[in-house]
Amino acid sequence: MRNSATLTPVGRVLRGLVAGAVGTAAMDTLWYVRYRRGGGKSSPVQWEFSEGLSSWEDAPAPAQVGKRITEGLFAIELPPSDAPLVSNVTHWAFGMLGGAQYGLIAGSLQKQTVTYGLPFGASVWAAGYVVLPAAKLYKPIWEYDLKTLAKDLSAHLVYGLTTATAMRLLSA
Repeated sequence: MRNSATLTPVGRVLRGLVAGAVGTAAMDTLWYVRYRRGGGKSSPVQWEFSEGLSSWEDAPAPAQVGKRITEGLFAIELPPSDAPLVSNVTHWAFGMLGGAQYGLIAGSLQKQTVTYGLPFGASVWAAGYVVLPAAKLYKPIWEYDLKTLAKDLSAHLVYGLTTATAMRLLSA
């Protein structure tokens, strides 16, 4: 078995990108199961690609962030029809880039443990409740009920644990 500390920084980042994609898929699976249990009727593909989303006003936070970045960086205006694509790309890019950061750090340790995924997932969750209210895309954290926060935190813990598990397996 290969010692994870012998991985190059590029190898850690690449493994982290893959691990972040696996973590994002696990988190989305949990959200989709909850959606279906709540009466949602869309197929997994329809749900994942935000079928029916047709306005920026109704778009979730990832779409809003992606819109701001794209329009600010390239000085173009995105049409509302791009909201589903921008939402999906931003969501997956954020999950994969978070995994790359995790991979760079965890991949440099002598021993990786899956439990590192818990503080990782919790920190991703907490960062969202700092950055997104500052960007006026979320309310301040204290304005959310505990059930909403718990559901969101649990999904991010699934992301963190799955990312950590995938990174551990990819580094072995």
